[in-house]
Amino acid sequence: MNVGEAARHSGLPAKTIRYYEEIGLIAPERADNGYRDYSDEDLHFLTFLKRARGLGFAIEECRQLMALYRDRQRASQDVRRIAVSHVEAIDEKIAELHAMRATLTTLIDACRGDRRPDCPILNDIAGAR
Repeated sequence: MNVGEAARHSGLPAKTIRYYEEIGLIAPERADNGYRDYSDEDLHFLTFLKRARGLGFAIEECRQLMALYRDRQRASQDVRRIAVSHVEAIDEKIAELHAMRATLTTLIDACRGDRRPDCPILNDIAGAR
């Protein structure tokens, strides 16, 4: 199947599929005319990548997960290690987001929101005391 059909079946944009090929995540065969020819296995890997990216895994983590998925001799602990590391990164991001929210809430509460030019929000962003 061509890239358009692969895009429809996988739910990924054709541009993303071409990018995944460019960075070596997938390697479709080429037809005699030089066009990409995606197999059912390629489509399966594209769906795998879509799901992994949907879970927030970075490209390099996806590369590692795909390598492990293809390796039938893999140790599940290797897959688990990647997932645990990813959850830890998510937890860190959540903590950062909570801190940002708390800071912004404090700044909003300090801002009178009236017609005067004084604005604690802008002052904080500008680094003013």
